[in-house]
Amino acid sequence: MPDIFANSLILFLVGLVAGALNVIAGGGSLISLPVMIFLGLPPTVANGTNRVAILVQNIGASWSFHRRGLISTEWLLLAVPPALIGAALGTFAAVHIGELAFQRILAVVLVAAAAWTIWRPIDLREESQAELPTGTRRWLYIAAFFLIGVYGGFIQAGIGFLVLAITSAAGLNLIKGNALKVTLVLTFMPLSLLLFALNGKVEWAMGLALAAGNFLGGLAGVHLQVLKGHTWVRGVVTVTIIIFAARLLFTVQ
Repeated sequence: MPDIFANSLILFLVGLVAGALNVIAGGGSLISLPVMIFLGLPPTVANGTNRVAILVQNIGASWSFHRRGLISTEWLLLAVPPALIGAALGTFAAVHIGELAFQRILAVVLVAAAAWTIWRPIDLREESQAELPTGTRRWLYIAAFFLIGVYGGFIQAGIGFLVLAITSAAGLNLIKGNALKVTLVLTFMPLSLLLFALNGKVEWAMGLALAAGNFLGGLAGVHLQVLKGHTWVRGVVTVTIIIFAARLLFTVQ
């Protein structure tokens, strides 16, 4: 019983930090996944269990962004269908891959994603001037959101950096990009979590403890982002990317 209580408390506190980071910039799962593995979960089970917290967190964050009128319905209609298809394929691959293979792929992908994000910084504009793409550009964005779905279904950790790179290229500022990010992830996360659960890859008690922290952390992240404004978000994004890139490079084996 003491171990269960201690683990739950650890995951709740980790969830507070991870939830705020996920909403503000991304990368919260780069904390929560290693902690769950350290507490004894196999890597693929930690990957599935993390989805419980991500789902709960994004319910709260999406609701909070919606109340402030920051979610673009037009961009969601463009992004959701390809992301759903991609998430189904990515999750199928994740639940059928071996533990060692997944651990190796996770390390390589996360380091590459962190390094790419530093090398190609996000366009930090103050105003959102995004218009829905047409013609070839529209298909390019559809393909990009499909790949985001595949990545989210397979790993999820660090997806915020990738989505923000796409929304920034589309002309959305970081706050509106974050609003689209959390809502997009919310649309495909139930499907991904269901597939993990059906394959016995979810530890519900640990997931719910992490989820409680993620939910409160996500709400705090939205509040801090809107309250502090775009410049503060820019600083958090920059610091977060550098910290996580260094952490991955020196601790993931």
